[in-house]
Amino acid sequence: MSARITTALLLSWLLAVFIFIFAPIVASVVFSFNSDRFPTIPLGSFTTRWYDMIFADVEIGEAARNSILVSLSTSVIATMLGFATAYTDYRYRFPLKGPYLALILLPPTIPLIIMALAMLAWLSWIGASGQLWSIIVAHSVLTAPFAMAIIRLRLNQIDPNLEAAAWNLGSTEWKALRSVIMPFCRPAIVSAACLTAAISFDEFAVAWFVSGLNKTVPVIILEIVQGNIDPQVNAIGSLVFLTSISLVVIAQVFFISRVGRA
Repeated sequence: MSARITTALLLSWLLAVFIFIFAPIVASVVFSFNSDRFPTIPLGSFTTRWYDMIFADVEIGEAARNSILVSLSTSVIATMLGFATAYTDYRYRFPLKGPYLALILLPPTIPLIIMALAMLAWLSWIGASGQLWSIIVAHSVLTAPFAMAIIRLRLNQIDPNLEAAAWNLGSTEWKALRSVIMPFCRPAIVSAACLTAAISFDEFAVAWFVSGLNKTVPVIILEIVQGNIDPQVNAIGSLVFLTSISLVVIAQVFFISRVGRA
């Protein structure tokens, strides 16, 4: 009986946590279809007016294209860097390896505002701030550690004799990497790409500091809400949430299902 009570309490606590996290998001989605300008209850009539407005807005469309380009480019670069770092950690031993890994994993631990100011100062110093690729560089630095962690977790599960067997059969190190390591890591690579794309698509602080006139969706949301209440924000936020949660779910499902079959 006590076990049942404990299970019930844990499930209740889990449900309360999910409600606490997702209730504001659900409310935002509901209000995005509300005809009233202000988010009040009782709701007005159902409408898609706010979605029609954002799809017709040229500036929002440009910001969406920027966000997609930045997130896709970031996912490719960050995943490549993450794979290279994870494989280096798995394959090699060298002096100062501990500080090297600590430095690689440092960016996510730094407050975003500090990271944004540092990236702005560095990019300005080399004359590269205010460009779209400046956001890509900054986001790649920020997200590469996440890719590294996911891929390194997958490499922990590989039989270390597989790569050695490939060498004994005549493969070079590069060929063994392509034919053994990378296929084994493919689920983690796909998951890392989806996760880094989701993080980049949502990130605001760094993008706001280094983007200049090249606005992304989170940056334009801030501009919309400054000084007024605009229901377009609920519609934009709903689409951003749908995009991000889809990428995260794909990453989790793909990684867990493929790893589970390995």
